[in-house]
Amino acid sequence: MLRLIARRLLISVVLVLVVSLLTFLLQAAAPGDTARTILGDHYSPEAHQQLRHQLRLDEPVLAQYAHWLGEALRGELGSSPVSGLDVAGEIAGRLPVTLSLILCTTAATALLGVALGVLSAVRGGRTGRAVDVVSLIGYAVPNFWLALVLVALLAVAVPLFPATGYVPLGDSPGEWARSLVLPVVTLALPGIAVFAKQTRDAMLETLSRDFVTTLRANGASEASIVFRHALRNAAIPVVTLVGLTFIGLLSGTVFVEAVFAMPGLGGLAVQATTQHDIPMIQGVVVVFALVVVAVNLAVDVAYGRLNPKVRVP
Repeated sequence: MLRLIARRLLISVVLVLVVSLLTFLLQAAAPGDTARTILGDHYSPEAHQQLRHQLRLDEPVLAQYAHWLGEALRGELGSSPVSGLDVAGEIAGRLPVTLSLILCTTAATALLGVALGVLSAVRGGRTGRAVDVVSLIGYAVPNFWLALVLVALLAVAVPLFPATGYVPLGDSPGEWARSLVLPVVTLALPGIAVFAKQTRDAMLETLSRDFVTTLRANGASEASIVFRHALRNAAIPVVTLVGLTFIGLLSGTVFVEAVFAMPGLGGLAVQATTQHDIPMIQGVVVVFALVVVAVNLAVDVAYGRLNPKVRVP
């Protein structure tokens, strides 16, 4: 297992470097530059060239990247040339918002989806078909429509939850939870359908195996067969889906953060991109890449716990 983790970490270092380089090159190739954003609509060519020189934008792209990488390796992400804000501080202030939203959404999606999938596999018949229909409806509902409906019903017509904003967990755990309900429901509903279908298919395949027949013949209880044996054997594809869901939400939160006015990393990334704020973009991309690395490593460890064969490199 340690050799597997070490190999994954080595690959992850290369991944972060490649992602940061590609992001830098793509941003450099995009129309416009940071100097024009700072100067506005009216500026002289001399002022533009002087500011580009101050920001090192007149250097070759690879030289700019090498300078940024050298600073980043020392733990310095720099400051935004547009807003003057410290990149690391701005990201640190917004990261809890995005992580709270992603973690709560992933947990709600996995728990409800797995529960519906197990119920559909065990009960079958009308119950199974009903679960399938509900799951498919959830998958078909557009996120943008669902967000607006939830705000209209549960924040305006019946003011149960706040329509916008975010309350830090340290300020008020109760208000923190209330501020996350509508965004989490908006993001979780389509994923629940995917989890339910994946869990149901994996459970049905596991319950049809010979060892389950042997357990029933030996008098094992149905609850023990389902939760102790079948669900454990069906867990690997579900664990994979948990990792994919978490990673997918990194981009999915951009829309939800905008709709519910949540000060997360998604909005920061969009703002930095429109302003050609390269230091801020690079900082957000590196954080996202590190989160992806951490999630993939956690999935690998979970594989090793569920299936010892995976521990062999």
